[in-house]
Amino acid sequence: MSRNYWDILKQGYNMKNALSFLIYILMICSVWSQDKAVLNVAVDSTQIKIGAQLNYTLQVKADSTAQVFFPENPIFAPFELLEESPIDTLRTQSHFLYTKKYALIHFDSGNYFIPQQQVKVDGFSKIANLIPIRVNPVVVDTTKQKLFDIKPLSQVDKNYDTLISRVLWGLVIALLVIGTSYTYLFQKRRKELRERELPPFDRALEELKALESVQPSEQDEYKLYYSRLTDVVRRYLEEEAKIDALESTSEELLIKLELRKDAGTLDLDRATLKSLKEVLKTADLVKFAKSMPEYRIANEDRRTVAHVVLETKEALPEPTEEELKEKEAYKEYLAKKRRKEQWIWGLSGTGLLAVMALVISMLVYGFYPVRDTLLRYPTKGLYSGQWVTSQYGTPPLKIETPEVLERIPTEQSLIQQFSLGSLESPFYIDLKFDFPKLDPKQAESNKDPQQAEAEKAQALVSSIISNFESSGAVNILMKNDELTLPSGTPVVKIYGTLDYPKKGKNERVRCNFNALLFTFEEGTIILTMIYEKEDRYASEIEQRIMNSLELIKEL
Repeated sequence: MSRNYWDILKQGYNMKNALSFLIYILMICSVWSQDKAVLNVAVDSTQIKIGAQLNYTLQVKADSTAQVFFPENPIFAPFELLEESPIDTLRTQSHFLYTKKYALIHFDSGNYFIPQQQVKVDGFSKIANLIPIRVNPVVVDTTKQKLFDIKPLSQVDKNYDTLISRVLWGLVIALLVIGTSYTYLFQKRRKELRERELPPFDRALEELKALESVQPSEQDEYKLYYSRLTDVVRRYLEEEAKIDALESTSEELLIKLELRKDAGTLDLDRATLKSLKEVLKTADLVKFAKSMPEYRIANEDRRTVAHVVLETKEALPEPTEEELKEKEAYKEYLAKKRRKEQWIWGLSGTGLLAVMALVISMLVYGFYPVRDTLLRYPTKGLYSGQWVTSQYGTPPLKIETPEVLERIPTEQSLIQQFSLGSLESPFYIDLKFDFPKLDPKQAESNKDPQQAEAEKAQALVSSIISNFESSGAVNILMKNDELTLPSGTPVVKIYGTLDYPKKGKNERVRCNFNALLFTFEEGTIILTMIYEKEDRYASEIEQRIMNSLELIKEL
């Protein structure tokens, strides 16, 4: 009994030792695995410029069973974190590579360190090394930087394109509705006039013939059928027999016919009156008692009414001469009225079509082009007209203009001048060739060529300003630039604004001017263009002229 007890204790002790040994082995393996994990840190550059992006990379090499956790909220002060990429996992032969990238930026120059970052592998921390970074300033050499004049204030016009487009589309819809209504009313009116022009007898027969194709099947249809049928005979009796039939009841109408028969003014057969009485009785039952007879009876009633109309026509006395004259006068009146209404409807239709065409044109081509075309805007006509390409002066200058330039007589034979319009015109063009004879003493002068060229340019600018001032221009603002034309010819561009007192306007008009200078040793060619600043087409004319310029040096 005691021996068994000691054996059991001995076995328990051995199991405890085995469990402790297993735990120890697992701890050793974990530490070994932790020791095998490697953390690497890298940057794409240790020197960057202010505001440049810096890429910072953390990479862990570990076993496939390792649990790797990168920092959730990393702090890179003084650097700012722009973005971070998701973890990228790559399997090698025996390990896994876990990579995470960060984009950093800094806006102050100096020497800095990227702070250490902590990565956990299987619960153990791995610390990344400090990385020194040099942030360099951006060097700007102000001595080599070209300076430009401050641009003038530009006026921003309000954009009404959206509003105009909506208004025009609304007009189109409104015009379509009006046009549809107009067509409907016009056709209806024509039908009424055509029916009114027919004699009562013919009109009654046409209306009865129209009822032949009607086949009522419901009570409402029968009611409409008999209403039209009785209206035919009532209207005919009122117009031809001069009986107040439309406002009379069926009984009153029959009494009036009996009285006319007894008086001898309307000789109708008793059988005809009896048949008409039956038709009116049936019609009253259909309209007021909701009766619905057979179609055979309805068709027979239509024939009865036709017979009554025919009998009434034959029973009426022959019209007198005065009645015939009244009828002819009435017909003439109706004809004049019809012609007048046709004129009104025709003019209305023409006006409607014109408005629709105008609105559609504005939607297709734009509001201002259509408006300016209709109002004959001066520069719009110049821009849209037939342009002319010609050569002027010596050396020849090829230029495309809205109209041919007119030669201007000059006092000096060596100066050639051509122009289009005047300063009063919407668009003024002046082309001047000045090639004076060379002074031999001036040619042999030892003056610096660059200085001579500068003096020549200054003299040209002064002459341009003088010409503007002599014409009455004030507030002249001028700039200059060098450019190369599309033809490859280099020119000096002098441009700006001025105020000019144009005729018919109380105040001076703000104008743009542009002078192109072709300079040679022998002389100069000056092309000057002046136009109102607010003109919508003048700048396009100017650009087209400049694109066409070509100096022909050799013939």
